[in-house]
Amino acid sequence: MLFLYLVLLVCCAVLLVAGIVEQRRHFAALDQIPTRVLVNGIRGKSSITRLCAGALRGGGLVTVAKTTGTAARFIHPDATEEPVHRKFGIANVVEQIGIVRRAATYRPHALVIECMAVMPALQEVNQTKLIRSTIGVLCNVREDHLAEMGPTLDDVARSLSRSMPVGGVCVTAERERAHILREEAAKRDCELIVVDPESVSDEELRGFSWFTFKENVAIALAVAELLGVDRRTALRGMWAAPPDPGVLSVERYRTADGRRLRFANVFAANDPESTLMNVRQLESLGAIHRPLHVVVNCRPDRVERNGQMGQIVPDLDPDTVFLIGHPTRSARDAIPADWSGRVVDLGGDRRDPARLTAELLDALGPDSSLVAIGNIHGQGELFLEELARLAPDDQPEAGGRETAYQPAYAPVDEPTAYEPPYEPLYEPAYEPVYEPVYVPEPLPDSWYGPAEPPGRYDPHPPYDHPPHPRYGDRP
Repeated sequence: MLFLYLVLLVCCAVLLVAGIVEQRRHFAALDQIPTRVLVNGIRGKSSITRLCAGALRGGGLVTVAKTTGTAARFIHPDATEEPVHRKFGIANVVEQIGIVRRAATYRPHALVIECMAVMPALQEVNQTKLIRSTIGVLCNVREDHLAEMGPTLDDVARSLSRSMPVGGVCVTAERERAHILREEAAKRDCELIVVDPESVSDEELRGFSWFTFKENVAIALAVAELLGVDRRTALRGMWAAPPDPGVLSVERYRTADGRRLRFANVFAANDPESTLMNVRQLESLGAIHRPLHVVVNCRPDRVERNGQMGQIVPDLDPDTVFLIGHPTRSARDAIPADWSGRVVDLGGDRRDPARLTAELLDALGPDSSLVAIGNIHGQGELFLEELARLAPDDQPEAGGRETAYQPAYAPVDEPTAYEPPYEPLYEPAYEPVYEPVYVPEPLPDSWYGPAEPPGRYDPHPPYDHPPHPRYGDRP
């Protein structure tokens, strides 16, 4: 028995020593990255991560980024990217250790990384042990993950505040609960910067080849300013940044009988407030138009969310609401009785998706818009697959009506090839690498006025080690 106790004691000692060595190696890798930006919040984290990385790249800073949203991606300093390999397809916050180690091999100026923790305790561990960010981003506080961070939005705000850097800076676009964030920032001796979305003009927003929000752009501009990148340079870098695979998009289709359809996939919003913001932005940009129809996908494990989507139907004010998935009653009962539109229940989680899609399209007019909301899983995924089989609509709009949303880029004929360094502990998944396909066009100086002075934040301490073989000496 004594022998077994000795074996247990030796094993515990070995594990303790291994843990200490691993932590020291990790902290040493962090020390080689002078600026670490941790992006947290409920909606838009992946987009903000890409925007921040693009703005810093535009300013000449060697920047590595990693997203965790619709599809986890490791983004190299030249903006090429590859999927993050996960054993058994399971996400774990421990993967941040390998990301930091790999990023440190580039000797970058900055690492922009999306927070992948949901539980409040894990969010704090992610900040204090894994990333130790110097600049924090808390994009917004919305109704999601209430079971883990709630039950109220005030509790969600306090939970997200655990990712604030102690003695650092935190940038946010949240206004309704800014007072709570200020209280939490004061506890951590953290300076809170609340950005104004209206500081981003419509002309600057139209410079993107993909849909994004003024809040996200304003946050990225604030981060760039902290690192001494002027507004004009930061915007050019953001315009050239590749979008997230789950970015808001609008597709134009033509049905077999000649009907024209604009389809907006808003499944990724996944909460009432974000859904309304997405649809209203698409309307304001002219990407969708009336008559407008809405399809709500229901899931049996998201009954409360189904009801929330039904409640916002009067705010969307569509001509028709189509209910798919199961149980559709959870959304139908939440639609106010005085709403003047029409509800079509196509529900059933075992319905043939081709027949369901055909019935839905038959109920539309000759030229209309369709918005998909709720949760994508289940019948929603099958519905998207059926829509993708439709022929694309490349014809100009009747009467000269075209979307007001125009990208400010021309495609690159030959994207730069990139060969990532070999990392034996980080195997790439077998998935195509997304190559950047857009470059910015010169814009008049009158849009911006004089260049803004560099910020007070200096991310470049002196370095004693030799220059990087690829990027050379840094400024």
